[in-house]
Amino acid sequence: MSREAWIVVGVVAGVVALATLYGAIRLARKLFVTKRMLGDLGTGGKVAFWGALIYTILPIDLLPDPMYLDDMGVLTAALLYLTHLLRKRRAANALIRQPGGRAPGPSSAADAAPRRGRR
Repeated sequence: MSREAWIVVGVVAGVVALATLYGAIRLARKLFVTKRMLGDLGTGGKVAFWGALIYTILPIDLLPDPMYLDDMGVLTAALLYLTHLLRKRRAANALIRQPGGRAPGPSSAADAAPRRGRR
């Protein structure tokens, strides 16, 4: 290959590396924001949050570090899990705030069924 071709390849690789680094930073920021909204994460949330951050920071990766695609995948998986926890918590809080709202349990299906009165 000519010198100009190597320069083009280097520039393209640099742009791709910067784009994936930018994506990884945005995902990490969203992960922190979601963690802050959740407050207490519970055991699974803590493992997902800290595991994703440790994997992203450590130099040992599945793909070489100029390509942050594996880091982005781990951060995305942790963000999806924390978002799932946040939605569950919001749904539980909305259920509690409703008048007569109760947490779902074995007796809630029986309570929801219409009762027939005797004539």
